[in-house]
Amino acid sequence: MSLMLGALYDALRQTAIPDDLARKAAEEVAGYESRLAALESRLLLLQWMVGVVITLQLLTLGGLLSLLWRFVPVK
Repeated sequence: MSLMLGALYDALRQTAIPDDLARKAAEEVAGYESRLAALESRLLLLQWMVGVVITLQLLTLGGLLSLLWRFVPVK
């Protein structure tokens, strides 16, 4: 994995951590960050999908209630 967080790498290098371990840790955190970004984009898509489904259900319920109102006699 070539992606690495430079600030984390520099902070780890300031301690007594060896260079190869600091590089591996920074690359691993960068991998998790990219995975979280992908999950956030999927979550945004799912939120839109749920919004569309709720809207369609409300429109269907409104249509059914208008039909019910039209055909049920009111006393």
